Amino acid sequence: MGLCDIQDIKTILARHGFRFSKSLGQNFLTEAWVPERIAEQCGVDETAGVVEVGPGMGCLTVELSKRAQQVVSIEIDRALFPVLNETLAGCDNVEVVEGDVLKTDLKALCEQKFGQKTVYACANLPYYITSPAISALLDSGAFAAITVMVQKEVAERICAPVGTGDSSAFSIYIQYHAKAEYLFDVPKDCFIPQPKVDSAVIRLTPLDAPAVQVENEALFFQIVRAAFNQRRKTLVNAMSTVFGSKFGKEQLTELVTYCGLDARVRGERLTLEDYAKLTNAACALMRAHGFA
Repeated sequence: MGLCDIQDIKTILARHGFRFSKSLGQNFLTEAWVPERIAEQCGVDETAGVVEVGPGMGCLTVELSKRAQQVVSIEIDRALFPVLNETLAGCDNVEVVEGDVLKTDLKALCEQKFGQKTVYACANLPYYITSPAISALLDSGAFAAITVMVQKEVAERICAPVGTGDSSAFSIYIQYHAKAEYLFDVPKDCFIPQPKVDSAVIRLTPLDAPAVQVENEALFFQIVRAAFNQRRKTLVNAMSTVFGSKFGKEQLTELVTYCGLDARVRGERLTLEDYAKLTNAACALMRAHGFA
């Protein structure tokens, strides 16, 4: 039985009456080198545990089970449970649990299932939940590294150097919390059903402390979101939506130039350090005017 062989996939799924769900973004791998490479590069070893999100046919699950001490796979589609009972029958160190990664207390799950083990996360994420799922995995603080397959364009944005035109607010969120590495491409013809775009695999390694120190993290991300929500506007104009009537354009211009930035700069050109400096200067200005 080849879990990446198209004919075997069709035979197994037909035997269990399974139909692909567009609403769940289901696409199963048809090239064995992909799950093998993900498992090899995710960082797991025989002493560690793995949380897998969306096992599908179980091809990545099997590869992880060969390398990890224990694997817990979270699957939202109950129709796949009979399939997985068959395909994972020989994997004694694997447990499949029903759940939605966006509604699961991942830290509690890891403590319950793995105790004090080091735990990694792996996922072939449906495109429609990429950002919230990665955020949930990262925010849990439960994983030594998070290796995910996502739409190639999203992977490129996540890993793009902050301050370039390819970066985004999500890039900054990710790189504030983790080291992002682009591992390899996965062409669209490696899936059934075949998606319209190529995918890529990235690895996120959480940092021990945020990449930059800011006085007010919530304000930091407010400024970042405002800047990228209005990419065509200058940073000064974008920041007006954050500070409203507290400060006029002249004061915000002075704030931006005080931080060594051109008054006409757009937010997409700022580095993490620039945003941190801007946030901390804004905090000082707010205190000086009695807003903090």
